[in-house]
Amino acid sequence: MKGWNLENKTTLVTGGSKGIGKAIVSELLSLGAEVFFTGRNEVDLFGTQQEFKSMGFQTHVLAGAVTDVSHRSEVADWIKRNWGQLDILVNNAGINIRKPTNEYTIEEYHQVINTDLISPFEFCRTLFSLLQRSGQASIINIASVAGSFDVQTGAPYGMAKGGLIQLSRNLASEWAVHGIRVNSVSPWFTETPLVKGFLAAHPEKLTKITTRTPLDRMAQAEEIAAAVAFLAMDKASYITGQNISVDGGVTTGLL
Repeated sequence: MKGWNLENKTTLVTGGSKGIGKAIVSELLSLGAEVFFTGRNEVDLFGTQQEFKSMGFQTHVLAGAVTDVSHRSEVADWIKRNWGQLDILVNNAGINIRKPTNEYTIEEYHQVINTDLISPFEFCRTLFSLLQRSGQASIINIASVAGSFDVQTGAPYGMAKGGLIQLSRNLASEWAVHGIRVNSVSPWFTETPLVKGFLAAHPEKLTKITTRTPLDRMAQAEEIAAAVAFLAMDKASYITGQNISVDGGVTTGLL
């Protein structure tokens, strides 16, 4: 159907080598976008790039940490040099350290907040002029249900994701005049390698999660990616400043 695609759209996805980020890259590529994605681990990053290449998709990658100023500058320089503008920015890279509040070291909670909130803020600012040149750019910040409700994933993670949701609202209002839409997507527990590892160590959590979820299961990464792809499309041109919960209905019981 005309318009239900991302053909010729230049796209940056942070943390795109695995999990939800990899699913987002895959979805955007399938819809015709040109995708540049980043990741901290070079082996994972180039392995994922090769995987997409074997499927017939050309991608661009750069290894580095989103918290590194020089990495963000390198990303911006590459986009400016090769594309001249950016149509879609997906701030997906994130981490979590689960602990009781009083057990965090300063370094640990700073790491979570710097990765999950400060880095997306800085990427938005660093890439602003390139997004502005698009004239119809879309920023999608990957937040979490934990940003709106306590889901026992640790206070710093909830703080960061709550801040990311509010950042999306603020920028949506401030940058609308520049033709930039900004939204956030809040997943519930999603079946990724990271979550699988956590649940393997805490099997009792899976029952608690599914019992709490009306759809009676965790999300698949592809289901999060579908919401991101829609928000990235020009078809979503009147949607900005929104937080879309992709949560199997769990927040209906938390309101």
